Amino acid sequence: MLNCAVVVIQSANMVESSDNIIDGLRNGDKSVFETVYREYFAQLCYFCVKYVDNFEDAEGIVQDVFVKLWNRHEDIEINVSLKAYLYRAVQNYALNFLKKKKIKDKYIVINANLRNIVYDSGLLKMEENEFRVILKHAILKLPEKRREIFELSRFSGYKYSKIADELSISVKTVEAQMTKALKYLRIVLKDYAPVLLLYCLINSIL
Repeated sequence: MLNCAVVVIQSANMVESSDNIIDGLRNGDKSVFETVYREYFAQLCYFCVKYVDNFEDAEGIVQDVFVKLWNRHEDIEINVSLKAYLYRAVQNYALNFLKKKKIKDKYIVINANLRNIVYDSGLLKMEENEFRVILKHAILKLPEKRREIFELSRFSGYKYSKIADELSISVKTVEAQMTKALKYLRIVLKDYAPVLLLYCLINSIL
């Protein structure tokens, strides 16, 4: 009975001090932060692993939650218990992690499939450096100004408006020159379809 009484008293003290703990976090009290970290880190990791199925990822997510809690301690708004706040934060981070991972995995699969088509196609097996040589020669045959516009767009990543400013020409001129350049390259490279065109697609050339 005595042990039960002690537990009840300890629980009451934790409830009474919860506001002080939150205030300590807001004030950047390192000792309070370390206490909260030791108290909740392990249990939050076990909670998080139910979402991500990987303890290493779970630890990373919980670490991120605590890093944000420390770095933005002055701005935190906790309208529920600290425990509920931390569990909700970990849940949100875990769900966001899964969303990003799903998108990343999807991109990797698509990119891998395209590259497999390029490199494993029975129609035409050419090394990447051969693709680059063929493409380079085709680009070099473009008129000087047209080639400059094409390279600024495809290799430097300039938008048409920036190219226009850079070369002191109109955006319409840039558009017209790019249209002609792309039309020419597609005609020149048509003999290497579909493999070469897929390579260009992967690298955002055409």
